[in-house]
Amino acid sequence: MTTEFDLGALLAERGAERYELHTKYLNAQLPRMLHTIGFDKVYERAEGAHFYDADGNDYLDMLAGFGVMGLGRHHPVVRKALHDVLDLNLADLTRFDCQPLPGLLAERLLAHSPHLDRVFFGNSGTEAVETALKFARYATGRPRILYCDHAFHGLTTGSLSVNGEDGFRDGFAPLLPDTAVPLGDLDALARELKKGDVAALIVEPIQGKGVHEAPPGYLRAAQELLHRHKALLIADEVQTGLGRTGDFYAYQHEDGVEPDLVCVAKALSGGYVPVGATLGKDWIFKKVYSSMDRVLVHSASFGSNAQAMAAGLAVLSVMENEQIVAGVRTTGDLLKSRLTALTGTYELLADVRGRGLMIGIEFGRPASLKLRSRWAMLQAARKGLFAQMVVVPLLQRHRILTQVSGDHLEVIKLIPPLVAGEADVDRFVDAFTAVMDDAHSGGGLMWDFGKTLIKQAVANR
Repeated sequence: MTTEFDLGALLAERGAERYELHTKYLNAQLPRMLHTIGFDKVYERAEGAHFYDADGNDYLDMLAGFGVMGLGRHHPVVRKALHDVLDLNLADLTRFDCQPLPGLLAERLLAHSPHLDRVFFGNSGTEAVETALKFARYATGRPRILYCDHAFHGLTTGSLSVNGEDGFRDGFAPLLPDTAVPLGDLDALARELKKGDVAALIVEPIQGKGVHEAPPGYLRAAQELLHRHKALLIADEVQTGLGRTGDFYAYQHEDGVEPDLVCVAKALSGGYVPVGATLGKDWIFKKVYSSMDRVLVHSASFGSNAQAMAAGLAVLSVMENEQIVAGVRTTGDLLKSRLTALTGTYELLADVRGRGLMIGIEFGRPASLKLRSRWAMLQAARKGLFAQMVVVPLLQRHRILTQVSGDHLEVIKLIPPLVAGEADVDRFVDAFTAVMDDAHSGGGLMWDFGKTLIKQAVANR
């Protein structure tokens, strides 16, 4: 008996029900939120740094699926690699053999990762973090992990334990016995290390929430403190890794930093097959996998699957052959410089920061009385509403997808695909300038929308 399944026909028949299906069977708050802020678009296809609707209108993607789409959508090299691996009919995931693709991807990834020796492949960024936490605890024989205020490392229980945002943690206690320290505060780190029970510090070289970079010299000094107290440094490069900040890893912007464990994911997938990787030093892996009895002490059912490995190999090939990291530096410098130049023009624009194509735009209290009163009204209702007021017209009027950098933050984070170029910079800056002009005019549709957001915020209290 032959089973027939036509995915295209199914989508043609039922695709228009997308929001209703999500409301009925998945997280009902997502479509509700999208309808509220006017983000309930219907995108028909995507390519590179752009989406397209049924009428052929293009939308500029400045979000990259929260960083997953490092090479943009449907890169031809990654597509071909996936077609190839499916056509090969490999004997994948037998669990009791050694397929070549995981070893080849580990070799290629480690070539970009000096001072690291081995790789564990899982399925996501949060799994990469969970692996690092387990390995650090076992290798040091200590229970406690330090993390930084406002950090984001994932949402499974272990990674949630090192999440610095209360909004994600509320209602999920008890979590693991971990401790927050301020990013950049070496004295606070030293105080915790003196207690003698710290296995590691996990840190994002640039925090995704708010786009805050570790102060110059902090990572190296923290590493020295940690090693002095026989603890480890874990670099979470899930979002910042693979070229996002203008170097292969964000920690490489600071000389002398050699993390003991590094977590990567997102862009390694090519935007197709979920993958996470935890890279570490040889001695750590040898302690965890110390005998044949412990061969499966840490594993993942779908880890190292052929499709994910093929996607990762293709991604690294594209990055090397198309000089993606150098392009990120050029485009990122252009975008940041043009946005920074606007800070003297718009009083609501407080700061532009970040590296490469990970840029934060922060808004702040204006000086003029008329704008100040409106700003205060928004802040009284809910912090972060002004940033949302900027995000919405960028999409609705200019067809540019962005999002705020975190809850209750007046920050927009720009993380476009790494293949974005000068024309995309021009388009974004022109649109952002128009939105800022509207915001500073003191009236218009933007502030009318602000009133809607205030009503919604008050109703949700």
